[in-house]
Amino acid sequence: MDLSSDLGTIGIWSAGLHSDDPHLQGEIGEAAAELEELGFSALWIGGSPGLAAAAHVLEATRRVAVGTSILSIWDHEAADVAAGYAALAPSARERLVLGLGVSHTALTPRYARPYSAMRDYLTALDDAPVPVPAEQRVLAALGPKMAGLARDRAAGAIPYLVTTDHTARTRELVGDDAFLAPEVNVVLDTDLGRARDTARSFLARYLALPNYTNNLLRLGFTEDDFKDNGSDRLVDALFALGDEQRIRDRMDEYVAAGADHLAVQVVLPQGKERVRSLARPQWRELAQILPL
Repeated sequence: MDLSSDLGTIGIWSAGLHSDDPHLQGEIGEAAAELEELGFSALWIGGSPGLAAAAHVLEATRRVAVGTSILSIWDHEAADVAAGYAALAPSARERLVLGLGVSHTALTPRYARPYSAMRDYLTALDDAPVPVPAEQRVLAALGPKMAGLARDRAAGAIPYLVTTDHTARTRELVGDDAFLAPEVNVVLDTDLGRARDTARSFLARYLALPNYTNNLLRLGFTEDDFKDNGSDRLVDALFALGDEQRIRDRMDEYVAAGADHLAVQVVLPQGKERVRSLARPQWRELAQILPL
């Protein structure tokens, strides 16, 4: 699979596509199958899913690409990931996109020398009895060093919580041939003020993680932009907000900046179990708005 040409433009990112609760497996499978029928070209399993979560979504679908976004290298040993890849049926293996990331210091006590750790992890995948091919690996690259590794040792990059400016800069770093698929947050609400409030509530946890704030500082934002869960300038740069035309225009801006594919995450209002929700009504609405 050539990700840049074969994956299509619009996929869905959702942490709700995996769960440790066996009672939710049926609903997850049904949601994945519906997303495929709606026309989304990839399903990105959010959080830090293992290969078992990807295998479940692959089993529930027939054509769509299934990606981990991201599998934390601290939570899953390379040997186990390679074994999980080898255990997949060949037809499922062809649809898997292994998204890898180094997570954050606040989320893992093992966090150390992330660039070197990722480089060694990729080498372990290369040296496994059944290697995970570089053309089916992508890295959650925020900074330039990791973007270079995504270019040289993987198919490309899947950065999370980034602007169109970051997309353009990353495209310059990885070159024309690498796959670039930023995650894009969408708030489906025509009341712009209320949409921004929803975005700020969602953004709060990320503004406590230095990997994200350092990246935003590199892009020209300031500490003032992080106050009160994000300035209007920051929120408008990180989210697609508002009516159908505004959302379509934002998607076009990411593609114009150099994205091959967009991993679209629906952000729900506070109090609706946002992160782990299967936002099926909103996904149906998006399918009507976006050019699938």
